[in-house]
Amino acid sequence: MHLDQQSQRSLFVFKGHIMKPILFLLFASSAFAAVHEADVCVFGGTSGGVSAAVQVARMGKTVVLAEPGRHLGGMTSGGLSAVDIGDPRSVGGIAREYFTRLVAAYGKKLEWDQPFKSTGGPATGGAYAIEPHQAERVFDEMVKEAGVRVLRDARLAGVTHHASRITSITLENGDVIRAKMFIDTTYEGDLMAKAGVSFTLMREGNAKYGETLNGIQYDERFKPRSEFAQPGSNGRLKNGLGVWDRDFPLDPYVVIGCKDSGVLPLVELDEVGKPGDPAPGVQAYCYRLCLTTNKANSLPITPPADYDPKTYEIVARFIEACLQNGDDMDLRWFSKHDPLPNDKWDFNTATFGGNLPGASHAWPAASYAEREKIAKKHENYHRGLLQFLATDPRVPKKVREDMQRFGLPKDEFQDTGGWPHQLYIREARRMVSDLVLTEHHTFGKTTAPKSIGLGSYGTDVHEIRRIVKDGVVIREGKLAGGRGGFGPYQIGYDAIVPKKSECTNLLVTFALSASHTAFASIRMEPVFMITSQSAATAAVMALQDKKAAQEVDYEKLKARLMKDGQVVEWQHKERGGAH
Repeated sequence: MHLDQQSQRSLFVFKGHIMKPILFLLFASSAFAAVHEADVCVFGGTSGGVSAAVQVARMGKTVVLAEPGRHLGGMTSGGLSAVDIGDPRSVGGIAREYFTRLVAAYGKKLEWDQPFKSTGGPATGGAYAIEPHQAERVFDEMVKEAGVRVLRDARLAGVTHHASRITSITLENGDVIRAKMFIDTTYEGDLMAKAGVSFTLMREGNAKYGETLNGIQYDERFKPRSEFAQPGSNGRLKNGLGVWDRDFPLDPYVVIGCKDSGVLPLVELDEVGKPGDPAPGVQAYCYRLCLTTNKANSLPITPPADYDPKTYEIVARFIEACLQNGDDMDLRWFSKHDPLPNDKWDFNTATFGGNLPGASHAWPAASYAEREKIAKKHENYHRGLLQFLATDPRVPKKVREDMQRFGLPKDEFQDTGGWPHQLYIREARRMVSDLVLTEHHTFGKTTAPKSIGLGSYGTDVHEIRRIVKDGVVIREGKLAGGRGGFGPYQIGYDAIVPKKSECTNLLVTFALSASHTAFASIRMEPVFMITSQSAATAAVMALQDKKAAQEVDYEKLKARLMKDGQVVEWQHKERGGAH
């Protein structure tokens, strides 16, 4: 007798009265679980995930793109609107196609054959600055046009192995995805970790790979000082340091000068540590807010229910130090914010901005439920900070009035009330494979073999901890600089595949094999899209040739990457030529 799904559910409930509860739950779960089969499973609907899935489909293979949340695009559609592009000439393939298509909606045309034109800061924003909802629209269109099957709310529960191959993954709702090849395009490396692949959550320390910027860092540029020069019209000093990066020797204690009174909120008491030594901890996370000055398109930024201005006492002390320095403060002192189309702005972070140092450390290994709590903690902190800046009498009037101009756009992040749906995961797990990219590669001292794309951004590490050192508050781990003047560098294929003994049908494109300091440059979204497209190309070739991911014919892969517009080589002037 055939029963429709509703009748089946009723029958199982009826039978539940005579079945043991555990047996019933197992039976019911298996009865309604779906099995999804494809040549390739891409796990993580980030910008990289979309790039990988579209590439697989364009190469004629079936693909499932599984996203644990509801939205595609990750940070590129989740608030990171002033894109860290590096050198545009190093960006090719689907990444170039995506941004070209995106800015066309504004009647813009990108000059991919021209270097980034700096205005005193890093290679960010400009023509690449776009609205989040437009970014998500293009991602959605691209997967639809390519015929990609998308699963949303697809939270990973487990991985099934056979020998050194993943045969399937199971989702929390009981669904199963079976594929021949898998690509991990999550920010956290979740699939990689459940597959038993080696990874690290340590800042390795300088000694491990012979580096200079790894491990515990107290960069002289961010050492607290009593005096700062006044900025130019772009908010920066002559050395490029912005007013959003001002570190004064702030007293960290509840009662000034009294250690016994305890430290203020937002400050940690932790071991200082020796510079260059290995240490745990990932870069601070934040929300990249999209705010608007258009009152007709604006929602109020409400504080958290437990808002307490005392939480931001250290911010008040920062303000006092700035005023004593003679600063004519405005909102840039609390968030570098870049203009977007239609009266919107992309808000980043600052010495005291959206970042919440220390709160990110548990995220990589946390469960989905735990991550929701961590994300909410970041949101509540940031909402409270904005409330403090808009209303507290200790905040200069100019800053308060500046803050009061902004609201959350009604037409952005509509299912979360205008607040971004994506926390900015700057760093999480990093795979440890046969090739580990280090600062030797990013600074051009060593060239990674078997290039599958280029990186070009500077060495950008957000603070790991806000701690007490020598009696004052300091941002440990904060680094922001170039790469010794070296141009775009190669990202080697072996950095996106695990060790062959661990898994032969998996590629990892954000949580790739790199040291902490090298990852600080590689982690940018356009590069993520590049590595992901290249991984998808390799996955299809592995299928076609019936080989392990580690055995893909590189010359054949390189030829296909170049055919698809990827940029995999760069002729440096110091090597006798120019790109």
